[in-house]
Amino acid sequence: MSCCNRRCGLIAGAVFGAVVAVLGGILIPVGDLIIQKTVKQEAVIEPGTTAHENWAAAGAKVYRQFWLFEVTNAQEVLDDGAAPVVTERGPYTYMTRYLAKDNITFHHNHTVSYLLPNGAIFEPSMSVGTEEDKITSLNLAVAGAYSAIPVELHSILETMIKTSNSSLFQRRTVKELLWGYHDPILKGAVGFFLDYNNTYDGYYNVFTGKDDILNVGKIDMWRQSRSLGFWNDKYCDMLNGTDASSFPPFVDKKEPIFFFSSDICRSVSASYEETVNLKGIDVYRYSLLQSTLASPVDNPDNKCFCSNMKTTKNCTLAGVLDISSCQEGRPIYISLPHFLHGSPSLRTDVLGLNPDEEHHKTFLDVEPTTGFTLNFAKRIQVNMMYGPSKVITVLKKVKDYTIFPLVWLNETATLDDETADMFKKELMSRIQMLEIIQQVLLGVGLGIFVLCLIFYCVVRRSHNQSKLA
Repeated sequence: MSCCNRRCGLIAGAVFGAVVAVLGGILIPVGDLIIQKTVKQEAVIEPGTTAHENWAAAGAKVYRQFWLFEVTNAQEVLDDGAAPVVTERGPYTYMTRYLAKDNITFHHNHTVSYLLPNGAIFEPSMSVGTEEDKITSLNLAVAGAYSAIPVELHSILETMIKTSNSSLFQRRTVKELLWGYHDPILKGAVGFFLDYNNTYDGYYNVFTGKDDILNVGKIDMWRQSRSLGFWNDKYCDMLNGTDASSFPPFVDKKEPIFFFSSDICRSVSASYEETVNLKGIDVYRYSLLQSTLASPVDNPDNKCFCSNMKTTKNCTLAGVLDISSCQEGRPIYISLPHFLHGSPSLRTDVLGLNPDEEHHKTFLDVEPTTGFTLNFAKRIQVNMMYGPSKVITVLKKVKDYTIFPLVWLNETATLDDETADMFKKELMSRIQMLEIIQQVLLGVGLGIFVLCLIFYCVVRRSHNQSKLA
């Protein structure tokens, strides 16, 4: 009887272990469903959700660091047609994106519109000098007017240059070059980022994800239009993805992510590079591919971004994007800093540039479960073009069209320690706890089941042997 009780107890124990193990196994898909449901609820952009709270506010501090390029051989360029030699000065750092989204309006079609206020506050402690530091840089009015007027009118520009006592290069303060100054040639204000302060980016109209979480944050319209209208091409004028501040949850690292940047007037994609630990949180690092600014020869998709045959060497030049069509005709060329991934000729036409993948690439660190961008570095270089002229004195020695680097910026933000701790506590710890419970139940259940089964076999074998004896 006692042997029977032992065997019955072991069988019951094995059954109990199996039940516990099965419960642990069931919790895996059930737990995943719970996590997915919770994340989907909190990722929707609507009042009361975590996504809305982070999305509507100014959020983490965003900084723009500027490195300005100073010409060290200006006279040799004018007198001998030498290639300009530049050295970078910086960083000069400003806090930007410190204002919350404005004019937030929810619509019936599950979209929400808003404006992004622009503003910049100088941060002396994060800068190498003051805004009054002087830099010898390209004369924006001369380069701009040269690009804007036909060759037949060069004599007029020559008169304007001489009358105003101007030259191809000028010496200005950092503040003047970045935010604007009164130019004697144009009789108006010019600057790298003229009219940035007290302006807005947008309107943006994005999907809330209420009807389909896979669309959350994706741009529906920008400036009241679903097409950019800058490139006269359906493909290049497409608005793809989000504004890069977040992406739909449950990110698949095998797939690229898409986002639109008004700074470069186009949509781009980024691909998974590696998994990085950011303050205890695993994030996917995405970076722009070299093909993003490749010439149409290497990337035919970029054909519609090439508009000027002369300055792009018949569309064979890689690494620069002419955005004059979205800059009210101002001849602005965008590239990665130091012409990273650009044609070698860009760095022989202007000397002193040293591209470095680590310091000059653009990347985003995206938390894969929520799709939130927790850290990023957007690096862009602003350039202008000038070329030869038989009439304009300061350009007579110039041998060929030159794309000249003015400034490169690193716009960056990362979550602070407090936000990281909150993120880990509110989301990651719950997911980890659920996973631990799943593993413990599965492990303990299997352990009990196996042990009871072993002991049952031992007891039964012992009982059979005693019967034979």
